[in-house]
Amino acid sequence: MTQRACIVGYPVKHSRSPKLHGYWLKRLGIDGEYRAEEITAAGFPGFLQNLAARGYVGCNITQPHKEAAFALSEPDARAKGVGAANTLWLDNGRLRSTNTDVEGFIGSLDAAAPGWDKRTSSAVVLGAGGAGRAIVYGLIERGITTIHLVNRTFEKAHQFRTQYGSSIQPARWEDLPGLLQGAGLLVNATSLGMKGQPPLDLDISGLADGAVVSDIVYVPLETPLLTAAIKRGLKTANGLDMLLHQAVRGFELWFGVRPEVTREQFEMLAADIRAAE
Repeated sequence: MTQRACIVGYPVKHSRSPKLHGYWLKRLGIDGEYRAEEITAAGFPGFLQNLAARGYVGCNITQPHKEAAFALSEPDARAKGVGAANTLWLDNGRLRSTNTDVEGFIGSLDAAAPGWDKRTSSAVVLGAGGAGRAIVYGLIERGITTIHLVNRTFEKAHQFRTQYGSSIQPARWEDLPGLLQGAGLLVNATSLGMKGQPPLDLDISGLADGAVVSDIVYVPLETPLLTAAIKRGLKTANGLDMLLHQAVRGFELWFGVRPEVTREQFEMLAADIRAAE
């Protein structure tokens, strides 16, 4: 019997998830299918209520439905920690959820710079939005004790301290040059530098020599921030790395096999992104 999963969002036609999961299904010889479902906010609750009737064993959730998915399902500790769900599965009729953006981010760092968490106890994170929540939660899970959270709206960064505790050091954008001096991990969790968005104008010359730079943007694949880091010889992780690693657990939950992220798969999706640029 064919197992089916999907990604739900509005819009969702741009999603690379069908190609990503389709690669694993074919490579592993699984009788499965992964589709894209473009569902409005008004139609989203009804879609989830009838997930099984539509032939699905679970789904990924993308914007603008992550918070609604959290409210309409039974979230695990990670989803609760982030306040949003991006992966849902049916468990004996119960709709459960998690947030795999956390492990997607951490997995991308582990792949790019094994042992990164043993070499630094602090990080500088740009952006206090939904992606920032998943990243902060993952860093705390990994034992990072000081997270300088930089946001243009200081009050929003301060809310993270209220939620996540004293590990969070809220900071203003103008504080950034000083915070980058000697920093061992820099993460861009904003849309700055993304195609069609304003650039991220940042001088990273003060970063530690062994620093790691992560940018969750994947269009373009190599943002100016990553270009600057590569020129300095620093380890880097991009948004496509994070996308691939966040998909692993969902695939395992739906299809019963834990897939492996491969370079071939990365290059396939990278070529697709470059062709669309």
